[in-house]
Amino acid sequence: MSFSRVENPCFLLFLVIFQAIFILILYRGGASSVFRGFLDVPQPLDYSKTEDVYTNLSLFIHAPDKETMPYCTPQSPIFVGPLTITFNTLPSERTIISKNPYVQLGGLYSPPHCLARYKTAVIIPHRNREKQLRHLLYYLHPFLQRQQLHYRIYLIHQARNGPFNQAKLLNVGVHEAMKDDDWDCLLLHNVNLIPENDYNLYVCDEYYPKHMSSAIDKLQYRIRLAGMKIVRTPLHLGRYRMMNHGQISGFAETVKRPAVLHTRTTWKDDGMNSLEFKLLAKKLHPLYTNITVDIGDPPMLPPLSKTQESNI
Repeated sequence: MSFSRVENPCFLLFLVIFQAIFILILYRGGASSVFRGFLDVPQPLDYSKTEDVYTNLSLFIHAPDKETMPYCTPQSPIFVGPLTITFNTLPSERTIISKNPYVQLGGLYSPPHCLARYKTAVIIPHRNREKQLRHLLYYLHPFLQRQQLHYRIYLIHQARNGPFNQAKLLNVGVHEAMKDDDWDCLLLHNVNLIPENDYNLYVCDEYYPKHMSSAIDKLQYRIRLAGMKIVRTPLHLGRYRMMNHGQISGFAETVKRPAVLHTRTTWKDDGMNSLEFKLLAKKLHPLYTNITVDIGDPPMLPPLSKTQESNI
């Protein structure tokens, strides 16, 4: 580079502006997060090499001064990718509590070292799945903490012995969760699915519903009928381990047909638009908020047409 170019006023002005922009970026996001954004974009990963979900969580310690606490980095500094998921030993509730010391009563958590950028409510419909629930809580709490989220876990428990209505329980969960906070994201979660990669972010898309478990595509008629686009997590990130369980009384019939066949004509009147339930109890447990509801009897549906009957 010639000295004449260095002494050029326009060139010197360009250097000053470039340096100011670079310093501003470092100040706003931190150097490590800037470089991670360029260098650590998740690629298809080797799931034969996994890490413990609690790895490096101990690095998140209380900030000395909450009034000057910075915002969390856009990308967590302790991401490892594929996680080790096993169901050989059923963890006790005491074990889960001891391994998650910053989780508050009701399953509420805020990062102790920074201000969370996102607030997520995880809503789990539940009935008679105690073993699956314990496995899920053992992995889900540290998984969410790794992502530096402010979160709360809601367990929506269906009372009585009628057919298990997962969709209605999810609607109840949304209704009740919004009473507690103005959540950025309402994440609807199955009790028997455990995420396998901490890059699978439990935050919502700004405009569209987001499908987390890309490889497990369930019934999404309402979204399609409403003309909404679905944002999907990349396949190499949206991997989940599924826990086997015995069939719940009435569950197969609920998912496998008549109500689903009527969706095209009833979807505008279903869900939040016609939600009726009786709140029986709301109790704060050490690892979650338990909401017990009576959702009533299954709705009476019009008779099926011959075409619909042939599809059963």
